[in-house]
Amino acid sequence: MGDSDASEIPAPSQWPVDPQGDVPVSKDRIWVDGCFDFSHHGHAGAMLQARRLGKELLVGVHSDEEIMENKGPTVMTLEERISAVDACRWATLSVPYAPYVTSLPWISHYGCYYVVHGDDITSDSSGQDCYRHVKAAGRFLVVKRTPGISTTDLVGRMLLCTRVHFIKSLTNVLGGEEGPGSEDERRRRGEEMRQRIKEYASDETGLKPGPEVWTWSTSVGARAGHVGEEKGKFVNLVEGKGPRPGQHIVYVDGGFDLFSSGHIEFLRLVIKDGEDSGRQRGWYEGEARRQRIAQHGEDYGPVYVVAGVHDDEVINYWKGVNYPIMNIFERGLCVLQCQYIHSIIFSAPFIPTRAYLSSIPYGLPTTVYHGPTSFMPSTSDPYSETKAMGIFREVGDHPFKDVNASQIVQRIMKSREMYEERQRLKGIKGIGEDAVKRREEMERDANRDKA
Repeated sequence: MGDSDASEIPAPSQWPVDPQGDVPVSKDRIWVDGCFDFSHHGHAGAMLQARRLGKELLVGVHSDEEIMENKGPTVMTLEERISAVDACRWATLSVPYAPYVTSLPWISHYGCYYVVHGDDITSDSSGQDCYRHVKAAGRFLVVKRTPGISTTDLVGRMLLCTRVHFIKSLTNVLGGEEGPGSEDERRRRGEEMRQRIKEYASDETGLKPGPEVWTWSTSVGARAGHVGEEKGKFVNLVEGKGPRPGQHIVYVDGGFDLFSSGHIEFLRLVIKDGEDSGRQRGWYEGEARRQRIAQHGEDYGPVYVVAGVHDDEVINYWKGVNYPIMNIFERGLCVLQCQYIHSIIFSAPFIPTRAYLSSIPYGLPTTVYHGPTSFMPSTSDPYSETKAMGIFREVGDHPFKDVNASQIVQRIMKSREMYEERQRLKGIKGIGEDAVKRREEMERDANRDKA
């Protein structure tokens, strides 16, 4: 957009979300904005740091048209990107159609004083700093950019079919026993990853304990679904808020690769289904609320959602090519920052058997949920045992049901030339026709295997 802030101010009653009238500016109301294309954990990390600087976090999301004009094509639509922002535990409100060049009238209208961004440079189509107005006003704060992850990097993995991002054993990586570099480098990297998991496992303030984090250790065969009835061993990585009295334990699992609106809407519907069930059993009645507050000092919802996240080699076994595009650490952080989950289990099995489910630290779940679209194909039903137990439930159709890693990769492939140009502008060497053909052949072979 133009350099004038005045040209970016919506007309009265035309702001994209309420409030329609100006609210008092407060240093406790923080503003961040961006494209948020792919809801990777780097975006979540920026929002976590921003949330810790105040009491409310407003997130401006640029339109598809402005991003195209200033940066290049988006992979995800505006609606899909807003879905991802709304799901972040630390976001108070998403503001669509926020100007690409951050505008003082916009942030002031929503009562925000400070604007927060990572320690990288963001420029508009004319090459000028997108934050020049707020910097000139002394209302700009810098947070650390999350290392090792970016939309550009993820697009490169898709186009080049690389697998170097795979993690064989997350437990070993966290313990400094796996990965490149010297022993000291591996140990330091493992400690940093553990710290990041702990930080992401925080509540909506970003300062107090939130979700609990576990790992499940057993044989590769059990994790991949070749061997059943192994209870394995659960190890607690982060202590957080466990289930509260009366809450139903529900379990979901998946690869959650390229965590996106399809996964997010599924998880939101799981919560909604639990709330509807809670309403039927009187959870929201006045006396029930008063008792919970009197006994625990706060109210809480009727369900506790546990998310199992599969290993890289398990996903690759079932899906092929170079899936998952994100490794288990990256995917776990994406799930962990989502407000719709309360606990995650790293290295969860592809088939949730009775032995596994009954050994979960919270006890046998009341319900096991799955979405309307299978993330990974299988010749047999991985949920047959939970169906026989009478605890399986499938959420209904939703607008984002077809949004998954495979579809996102197809979007990239169909518009490869535009994305290659975007990569080139960032100083990344072109992919080349041979690499693209190789990806297409691998996808065809994988689809043939599924059939």
